[in-house]
Amino acid sequence: MDTDEKSKTDPRIGQEGPGAQEQRRLFLIRRLLEESPRYGSQQAPEDRTEQKKLLRALMNVRLPRPIGEDFLAVQDGYLQAETAAKGVTDIKDLTPAEPGIYLWQGDITALGCDAIVNAANSGMTGCYVPGHNCIDNCIHTYAGVQLRLACAQIIARQGHEEPTGTAKLTPAYNLPCRYVLHTVGPIVEGAVTDADERLLASCYRSCLELARQNGIESVAFCCISTGVFHFPKDRAARIAVETVRRYRGEIEVIFNVHSRENYEIYSRLLG
Repeated sequence: MDTDEKSKTDPRIGQEGPGAQEQRRLFLIRRLLEESPRYGSQQAPEDRTEQKKLLRALMNVRLPRPIGEDFLAVQDGYLQAETAAKGVTDIKDLTPAEPGIYLWQGDITALGCDAIVNAANSGMTGCYVPGHNCIDNCIHTYAGVQLRLACAQIIARQGHEEPTGTAKLTPAYNLPCRYVLHTVGPIVEGAVTDADERLLASCYRSCLELARQNGIESVAFCCISTGVFHFPKDRAARIAVETVRRYRGEIEVIFNVHSRENYEIYSRLLG
């Protein structure tokens, strides 16, 4: 088979552009459908938006296990092109809110810095709800299937789930950062306790200490525990800012927020 003919069937070959992305997406969907007898009879939709939803859903429900290098090559090219299309915001282009600390509202999976922080669950292998908009799901989706496997291997080695308030480090794979710091925040049920506050502060300290040990110079924090873990946003932000300020000068920190409400909360605390 010559190169021109091979490019019609191999999504890794040929010019970049919408056509290349569609070839990659359909290749990935077919492989993931074939991998699971449960979904093997399903067909890829013709609509591009529906294709993207299906691919994400299949990645979200896939268990942590190895997959062929041909799949990874296509997946990596696809995810990197998707991120490039979204646009990457580099820490160098941000203005600090105070020395060494930045506030940025946007998509953490499109942030260029040394490391981003994932608000993980204790199983640490991501969110298995197809298309869920939590940060855990988003990070695992755009990093690629390698991240779930890397996290599962960490849990297997240590022989137990990840304790609240600690942190682990993995490569970022297809994200524009270099690393992902995974930390499990406290789950608030009822009134916030002193123990809840100590554990949340420990999440920030653990991430920063692990970053320092690994020569990481910039870290982007999400709003740990303030989503489905129900930690009050104002109190969580105060703990985050107070903890991070103690590391001022050692590591640059970006507070990444998704909502306008959290942006305003951090704006009042910083500066």
